[in-house]
This record gives sequence, C-alpha cells and structure tokens, in this order.
Amino acid sequence: MPTPSSRRGDIRAADTLSHTPLAAVERAIAELRRGGAVLIRDTDGSAGLAVAAESCGDATLAQLRGLASDAPVLVTTRRRAEAVGIEIPPHIARGMGGANKPVTLDLPSGVPVDVILRPTAPDQAAHIATRHLSRPIASHAPTVAEAAIELAKLARLMPAVVMGPLARDRARPWREWAAARDTLYVDAADIRGYEKLAASELRPVADARVPLENAENARIVAWRPADGGKEHLAIVIGEIDPTAPVLVRLHSECFTGDLLASLRCDCGEQLRGAIAEIARHGSGVLLYLAQEGRGIGLVNKLRAYQLQDGGFDTVDANEQLGFDADERLYWPAVTILRQMGIARIRLMTNNPEKIGQLSSYGIDVVERVRHVFPANGHNEKYLRTKAEKSGHLF
Repeated sequence: MPTPSSRRGDIRAADTLSHTPLAAVERAIAELRRGGAVLIRDTDGSAGLAVAAESCGDATLAQLRGLASDAPVLVTTRRRAEAVGIEIPPHIARGMGGANKPVTLDLPSGVPVDVILRPTAPDQAAHIATRHLSRPIASHAPTVAEAAIELAKLARLMPAVVMGPLARDRARPWREWAAARDTLYVDAADIRGYEKLAASELRPVADARVPLENAENARIVAWRPADGGKEHLAIVIGEIDPTAPVLVRLHSECFTGDLLASLRCDCGEQLRGAIAEIARHGSGVLLYLAQEGRGIGLVNKLRAYQLQDGGFDTVDANEQLGFDADERLYWPAVTILRQMGIARIRLMTNNPEKIGQLSSYGIDVVERVRHVFPANGHNEKYLRTKAEKSGHLF
C-alpha cells in the first residue's frame, strides 16, 4: 500500500508532467475542442487568445472582446479564404510565404462565424465572401496566428480560429495572466514542435497475441506518448529478423474503409491485403497509424466527401477545406521502427511520399513492394486522382 510520502511523490511527478510541452499542447487541444479560449504566446512577446471557429458563439465572442486588447479577428488558411471567394491583396500575399499560411480577416459585427466553415461550391463562393467577409488585413501576430491554425489542425477541427489580439509585451508574465483568468496558456514553439516531440516520446504500453483471420501468428503492440496523446498500433506477424530487410506496411486508420468497407476508397482492401501478404511472406509489420483522412480527422474527411459529391476530387476537397492535400507526417512510424530495431525495410506502398519521408528520417527503404487493388466503380476517380495529382504508383 502506498505511503503518504510516496503518494506526495506521485502527485509531484504528475504536476511536473502537466507542465511539459506535450501536456501543455494536449490540454490546449482539448480546450479548443470543447470551445474554450487558449492563450498562445510566442518568443517575440506577441500573444493572442484563440477559439475554434467551429464553437465560437455570441457568448465566446463577448468573452474575447472583454479580454483582448483589440477587436477579435477571424484567422484561416489562405486556401480556405480563397475557397470562399476572398481575394488576397498582392501586398499581403507577398508577405505570406507558403500557399497555406494564415489569412487574417476583420470580423464584422453580426456575421455568423460559421460562414467560414460551410462547405462551399465554386458558384457560391463569391456571393458568400461579398456578403459576409471582409478583405484580408495584416496580422498583428503572424506567428501566433500560424500556431493557432496548427493547434486547430492538431485538434482535428477546421483550420479556422477566432483570435482576440493581445498587446505585444515581452516582459508581461502571460502564463500568470492566463491563470488569473482561468484560461489555458501554451507557447507557440511547443505547438510547432508538438508532432515531432510526441512521436519521439512514443513507448510500447501493451502487447497481446491477437490471431487474425489471415494471420493467426499475429500480435498487436500499442504505442503511446508520455503525455497520453494519440496511440498507434504495430501489428506484428511472425518472428521478425531485424538483421534482414523487414516487410512493412504503413496504414493510416480509415474508419469508413477499414471497419465499414466503404467503396469510396481502397483502404479496407489495402489493410486486409497487407496483413494477408505479410502472413504469406512469413513475417513483417503493419503500422496502424492514427492519421484518419490523410491527417485531417474523420469529421473533416466527411466534410471532404460532401465536397467531392459536389464535384471536387479527393485532393481539391481537402484543399477547399483549408488543409494540405496530405497532412500526414511519418515520425511516429520512424520512432516505432527504430524502437523495434528495424532499420532496413521492404515497404509495401504505392505512395512515393512515404518512401521519401522514411528515407529522410534514416530508415533504409531497400525495396518498394507494389500494393494495388482493382477499382470498384465507386472509387475510380479517387484512385485516378491519387495517381495524377499525388504521384501514386499504380
């Protein structure tokens, strides 16, 4: 039975963990998802209060106006702004850098914030922009705005936030300011470094034998970062020999394809086909990664499907929502492979981006193993787009 002193030690350890960068970002993600405000500060003293546009109602706007030093603004990605018909003035576009950097918009009184969230057909875009949204303005804190958009993406929300600007002040103790107002605080640098740090902190937390229909000699190992964030799975089939190239498949979770056998994609066939092929080979690993919808999450994937039904392809639909065509990073896969002692692999994939990322992170991809399944009549355009726009090798 734990003694009082040992329990105090546990509490101190937990308190220390709660102030780590990973824990701070995870709490900010949860706060954003539940509709709360998060104070984001960068090293130059710039700061702002961010609320997810998806959950920003009148009461939240009133709260932001009461706390911020200036009127709240709407921040989204350049792609999303252009998707709803907003023209980016040249002087602002020149300073933005990448094609998907944040755009800051005035938020006219009485305009519903969710106008920026509605899936929009091209013929509706100009009307919505003209009626509801203003021209872009220069951001008072561009790095904070960029971190806020990244936080929304990490929360698997639409990349759009309402921000309450705060006066730039290097000396102000922003953490204490936030605590006094019952508001979560997070550093912009911690948001920017979150995905790589979370991947580096992955550790195996469970390992069980799970006989599968096409691979009876299988076990599943669950990996979780120290902060308790997203879990990834390794399906290990047979006995792995890390001294030889290991047959590996990276599979991003797909609820609709893997579980429901959706005909819109080929994910379910790829999953079951990879397990069967690894079993036929005798051994290998399938990494089941928490990257639904190419990293945008299930809800946003369904929104993308709605746009696809209106005529967009799978790449354009993601970009219309304000995301990159593919938001996935494969640091978790690299960490798991390294911890399993696997440095050389035969990668079962049609996606050259996977080969490129793994190779750049030090995994030796000695061979690409083709992994192709016939179209079914519903996913022909999807597969064609992956080949033509994403460079998949069919």
